Amino acid sequence: MRPDTGIWLLLLALTATTFGVGEAGLGGVWVIGLVMGLAVLKGYLVSGFFMGLRRTRLLWRLLMLGWLVGVVGTVAALCLTAVK
Repeated sequence: MRPDTGIWLLLLALTATTFGVGEAGLGGVWVIGLVMGLAVLKGYLVSGFFMGLRRTRLLWRLLMLGWLVGVVGTVAALCLTAVK
C-alpha cells in the first residue's frame, strides 16, 4: 500500500470518529478537546502529505502547525465559553 493511501484511510477513520462523537450527542470539555485535537491532526496530515509541506523547510511546517493550532484554539475557546 502506498503511504498516501494509508494516510487517506487514516483520515477517513478520524473523520468517522468525529462523526460518531457528533451523532452520539456527547458533550463536555473532553469531547471538545478530542474533536479539536482530531481536527489539528487531520489538518497536519493533509498539509504534510497532500499539500507537500513535509518536504519543505521546518519554518513552513511550523507556520502551518501554528496556524492550525491558532484557529482550532480559537474555536475551542469559543466553544468552552458556551459550555455550562
